[in-house]
Amino acid sequence: MMESIETRNAPAPIGPYSQAIRHGDMVWVSGCIALSPENGVMQQSSLEAETRQVMMNLQAILEKCGSSLSNIVKTTIYLTDLARFGDVNEVYGSFLALPYPARETVQVSALPKGANVEISCMAICEK
Repeated sequence: MMESIETRNAPAPIGPYSQAIRHGDMVWVSGCIALSPENGVMQQSSLEAETRQVMMNLQAILEKCGSSLSNIVKTTIYLTDLARFGDVNEVYGSFLALPYPARETVQVSALPKGANVEISCMAICEK
């Protein structure tokens, strides 16, 4: 049975989708951008700050369903400028530990709300 995961500690969806879907011991988290959960404003003071907010949004959603960043098995990173990959990678890596999840990173022409980075993931749930 599929279960929709929703938390107020991450931004509300901006369209017809769930923050995440849990099925069994797996959860699929929708792409997160750097919207503040408190006021819905984009955190874009720098690409590093934007990435940090994205990772905190992912973390909040994972925690709601009994998982954590350490249980991520796969991520997808979307960037509007692949030349800035190093900036995103540094912040992304600071939230994770070995063994790092599988991942792909792709450049896209645009992201919702003018975001520069969006990250989605799949993770294992422990409860």
